[in-house]
Amino acid sequence: MITLRPADTRGHAEHGWLDSQHSFSFGSWHDPAYMGIGALRVLNDDRVVGGAGFPPHSHRDMEIITYVLSGALRHKDSTGGSSVLKPGEIQVMTAGRGIAHSEMNADGVAPVHFLQIWIVPDVRGAAPGYQQQALDIAALKAGFSLVAAPEAEAAPFRLLQDARLSIAWPAAGQAISTALRSERRHYLHVARGAVRLGDQLLADGDAVLIEQESRLALSATADSELLLFDLAA
Repeated sequence: MITLRPADTRGHAEHGWLDSQHSFSFGSWHDPAYMGIGALRVLNDDRVVGGAGFPPHSHRDMEIITYVLSGALRHKDSTGGSSVLKPGEIQVMTAGRGIAHSEMNADGVAPVHFLQIWIVPDVRGAAPGYQQQALDIAALKAGFSLVAAPEAEAAPFRLLQDARLSIAWPAAGQAISTALRSERRHYLHVARGAVRLGDQLLADGDAVLIEQESRLALSATADSELLLFDLAA
């Protein structure tokens, strides 16, 4: 079963310095039909103008993934973490028992475009932490590559939840596929580009919820960046 979630059904917030699309209810936008999928609670598509960003603020008990599509994002947090996040890298922050952080556009002029993803952990009060590193670009271009998973699994980033994130960067004309566990739910988000899934053409911001399927097969009609979440049913 595949359920389409068109990009134009997302919530939208425009604050001048921030233009944000919400896949799930967030802030002042609330839709009871879109409260998240399992542990996946937030998937925001954010564009921040040069020199602006999110000043220091706090979170608790949340796994926060940041993925930059273009530009550069400057990160600082209360664990001492400080870095600039660019395309081809990913950041995973465990808020745990409490963390304060800021995410600011690292450029004074050019905008930054990024996704911010929140996953509810299955452990409360964990030690806060911060992980950042470059992705394996060759693996992403070959097909779906596991990026984040529970600690017992061999993924570059640890999540405190029975959830997984795989990323693929197929080129235009490339077909890719991956096995799915049919007893779980999967959420495919097109961060950018365009792909054909069956008789559906998905473009920037479109997504599909996949249930009771054992395989995902698609072909890219443009160079694309795809995020695939594996979630408990």
